[in-house]
Amino acid sequence: MDIAIGAAALSIITLVIVLILAARNKQKTEERKKDSDVPPSSLAKDGDSHKPVD
Repeated sequence: MDIAIGAAALSIITLVIVLILAARNKQKTEERKKDSDVPPSSLAKDGDSHKPVD
């Protein structure tokens, strides 16, 4: 019974950590998209196709 509780707790903690990291990365991406000083990606239609990808 103890192993089942430990495994469940570990999986929930892992899921929470992944969700926190995903939320942080989404926030950083949104801030970068709003910043007009950042050049567009080389994969974008309006980006420089000869510039190496970041």
